[in-house]
Amino acid sequence: MAIKNGVTTTTRSLDGDMTVEEFKEWLKKFDTNKDGRISREELRKALRSVRVRFSGWKSSRGIRYADTDGDGFIEDGEIDNLVEFAQKSLGLKIVAY
Repeated sequence: MAIKNGVTTTTRSLDGDMTVEEFKEWLKKFDTNKDGRISREELRKALRSVRVRFSGWKSSRGIRYADTDGDGFIEDGEIDNLVEFAQKSLGLKIVAY
């Protein structure tokens, strides 16, 4: 576990399974301004924490994929879209239980 720019991060392997709830809790750690939404920059930091290559490009793709209302942020109602993106494009194994 490390603290960088006020965010506690845990280096996590992309090989392990996590539940949808664990994914949501992990993602909330990167909501640095505590507005309840994930911005592209916050998503980039999350992806960097698990050592995803091209995190800037992939975070932009993730926002576009998951952001159904087009406001540039991922809200609670759009998290399932981000879970789908993470499974398809990032190789994360996210399980329902």
